Amino acid sequence: MIARHLGLQDYEVTWQAMQLFNLQRNAETPDELWIVEHTPVYTLGLNGKREHLLNTGSIPVINSDRGGQVTYHGPGQLIIYTLLDIKRLNLNVRQLVTALEQSVVSALMAYGVFSMSKAEAPGVYVNDAKIASIGLRIKKNCSYHGLSINNDMDLKPFDYINTCGYSGLKVTQLSDLGVRVSSKQLADSVIQALTSTLLS
Repeated sequence: MIARHLGLQDYEVTWQAMQLFNLQRNAETPDELWIVEHTPVYTLGLNGKREHLLNTGSIPVINSDRGGQVTYHGPGQLIIYTLLDIKRLNLNVRQLVTALEQSVVSALMAYGVFSMSKAEAPGVYVNDAKIASIGLRIKKNCSYHGLSINNDMDLKPFDYINTCGYSGLKVTQLSDLGVRVSSKQLADSVIQALTSTLLS
């Protein structure tokens, strides 16, 4: 499994690159994890409803092909895109979502943060505030898109949407919980937990 640290990237450029990667891969193509941060952008999932965009101002809104509703990406938020052959890994979509959630829970625990997933609302939560979101697309038995973790960012743009389609859903981040960690360190912790789960 190849991990690529791509730094700060435009959302649409990265999304198109993921689509192309998925289109061109074959049964022998190694799985990849892309570690990025994005310039400010709101993204709507395939079933996303524009009524959840309350006051987006000058921040662009992109209609994406991932699952889920609306979310925000910006600098200081760690994103790990999971370009995985789930058939080869012998996973179904639910198992992949669970593996992603548990890798975040495990990584956060290493920083002294207790978090949990919720069966009725994918993602990871600290005291009912969302700290990590998951949105995936599966094509040809392969996944792309992935997970985002709020590390040390401006959370204000979340106030202008119904995050993940839930009115009043609170969000939090590691820096507000007293944890100071670089995106690279955080990514390494999550990837270590994820590869351990996927390859065990």
